[in-house]
Amino acid sequence: MKFVQLITLISDDKFLSSPFWIRVISDLKKSIDSVKWPVGSTKFTLYDDKGRSRGEGNGVTPIKKMFQSSLKRQGWDLEERLPLATRKAPGKVDALLRIDGVLPFVVEWETGNISSSHRALNKMCIGLLDKKLSGGILVLPTRKMYNYLTDRVGNFAEIEPYLDLWKSLNIGNGFLGIITVEHDNVSRDVPRIPKGTDGRATA
Repeated sequence: MKFVQLITLISDDKFLSSPFWIRVISDLKKSIDSVKWPVGSTKFTLYDDKGRSRGEGNGVTPIKKMFQSSLKRQGWDLEERLPLATRKAPGKVDALLRIDGVLPFVVEWETGNISSSHRALNKMCIGLLDKKLSGGILVLPTRKMYNYLTDRVGNFAEIEPYLDLWKSLNIGNGFLGIITVEHDNVSRDVPRIPKGTDGRATA
């Protein structure tokens, strides 16, 4: 899978020059690169079918699981609950990195719809404001990749009109951003990535 772009919404020069950030972005790039399909191949090739109706396109949850597996091997914790932006039992975050002396850094890989993308970024903002996080990143497919995924999965083209909202927040610490990712190829000679159910998207 291709790492396409890192979009910075909130940044702190001190944090971005820290060894912790260098570790974070290195681990994320390595884990994105580790996502291959079919399993055992050297590329990430989507089944060539655009996801406009139920049963069409490719699922996204197995993609997230491959990404998470790589992060776990690099020392990240998975599916932990953090008290971020909630009055109820906190939801789980996809991946979390802790080292001594630094607030946790979280990563979410979008498998829900665009509303889920907004919630994820807002939750990370609250974590920065409350000084419970050192930063957070949301991973989203490009519009090009989205065309081959299950319909209504959150993607960068849909969130882009709202980026100035997060950029305008007066948060002086840490980092908030989006990473966009994309497939290497499409083909009818590979299996379709299976789907599960995640929110409104059949993921």
